Amino acid sequence: MEAQLLLGQALLDGVHLARDAAQAVAWFTVAAQAGHPPAMNMLGRCLERGWGCAPDAAAAAGWYGRAAERGDDWARYNLANMRLRGRGVARDRRAAWALFLAAARAGHAKSMNLVGRFLEEGWDRPRDREAARLWYRRAAEAGDYRGQHNLASMLAEDGAIDGAVAWWHLALEAATPDILAAMRDSLARIGDAGPGHVGAAALRARVAERLAAHPAAAEASPGLRPGPGRA
Repeated sequence: MEAQLLLGQALLDGVHLARDAAQAVAWFTVAAQAGHPPAMNMLGRCLERGWGCAPDAAAAAGWYGRAAERGDDWARYNLANMRLRGRGVARDRRAAWALFLAAARAGHAKSMNLVGRFLEEGWDRPRDREAARLWYRRAAEAGDYRGQHNLASMLAEDGAIDGAVAWWHLALEAATPDILAAMRDSLARIGDAGPGHVGAAALRARVAERLAAHPAAAEASPGLRPGPGRA
């Protein structure tokens, strides 16, 4: 089953083999039907994104659910995102929280960041900014660029500009256009005076260079709520 998963991944990515997403789906399906949780997750991913098959969000959620029940943390994260947004399944933030928290406690960095978001925003629970900061830091230290951005944003809001700039530098290379735009907006609020302003100014220039390659992203930082951008 593991070999079938790896072959499917190689076909999907076009690594060492010609890219063939439809054949990748076929191999993921073989391994998933044999009970391999990571293959179930990848089959769900293909169904969600329409890679090598027709998009089917409900079927994707079903495969994520099977894998999540067997302890696959990527599947927990993917299903939680679908639950959070009501995509392919009924919107259920409490169910999403439980899935994110289970994956985060198992060491899944992207889920750690989302646990932080729930706590900072107070989604279906009291707001707890300090607990959110701890989860953002865990995500950041585990290498998640969204967690690095969110931790940096909190630090900047608290006046710890040098620390914020350091985390933004770490997030910069992997950051997607939406995060680059949120970084730009946060850096603009820092200004050019005060502690850390030299580092912030240099970082603003680097962010602007990266955003120049993504003109659509330069219009606004979308986020999931008004105010300082979080991811």
